Formats: sequence, C-alpha cells, structure tokens
Amino acid sequence: VGTARAAYEVALEYAQTREQFGRPIIDNQGVAFQLADMRTSIDAARLLVWRASWMAINGKPFTAAEGSMSKLFASETAKKVTAQAVQILGGNGYTREYPVERMHRDSAIYTIFE
Repeated sequence: VGTARAAYEVALEYAQTREQFGRPIIDNQGVAFQLADMRTSIDAARLLVWRASWMAINGKPFTAAEGSMSKLFASETAKKVTAQAVQILGGNGYTREYPVERMHRDSAIYTIFE
C-alpha cells in the first residue's frame, strides 16, 4: 500500500504543477478521474489490510480468506496505481528523474512473492 500511496503522491504533485495549454493538467477531467480512481483503490487496499491485521491481532479466524484477499488486492493495487502514475507523468514517467519509474518496476514483484 505504501508504494501505491507514494506513486499517487508523486502523480498528484506532478498534475498540480505540470501545465499544458496554460493550465495544470489536473484540471483535465481524465487526469482528475484517474487520480480519484487511484486514491479510491489505495483506500480500499488499506482498509482490507487493516481489517486482516485487526483480525489477526485479536485472534479472529479468517473465515473468508481475509489475509489472502488483502495481500492480493494490495499487490494488484500497487501495480495498477503505479502504472496510472506513469501515465499521468507521460514521457517523464519512464525517466529516472521521477521515482514512479522504479515504483512501477518494483510493484510487479508484489504479485509474485508471498
């Protein structure tokens, strides 16, 4: 969840400061909706992880595979959000000048390892 949140923060800052045609790109509906989707996914992943953590700490059984659900959703969210961050940054998203390039590459491993 932390990687997704960091990528979101970079994309948000970039969208607020990058101007195209005399206005910040965050003013474009497509960018604003993408940022909203990113934030929604991050919050949902965080809540799933918190619920699974609370259940484990309090000795509640995972009756619906809550641990696996939270791991799956959080790792998929990291992949999705970092890809969206790269898209918002455009060509800059693929350069090493911005950290989302590395975040996107690194997020692929989250869906593989346990």
